[in-house]
Amino acid sequence: MAETREEWIKKRAYALWEEEGHPTGRDSIHWEQARHERDALEGTAATSKSKEAKPRAKRTVASAKTNGGVTPAPKRTASRKTAS
Repeated sequence: MAETREEWIKKRAYALWEEEGHPTGRDSIHWEQARHERDALEGTAATSKSKEAKPRAKRTVASAKTNGGVTPAPKRTASRKTAS
């Protein structure tokens, strides 16, 4: 049976608490660290799956126009001042 996300975080937070020598009052810190580690793992897994399934489309000027009417600003070039 696969463990749930919550169970994984609970076990990881407990392991962090043990690694630090059973400190008092750091339970929320261990929980947050375990949650962040799980988020990172899920983000890595989701990213690798999405890249395999479908590559991202490149953004073009046409898509920018359909995306709320935003168009990219023209590129500026540096102007050189001449000595007079």
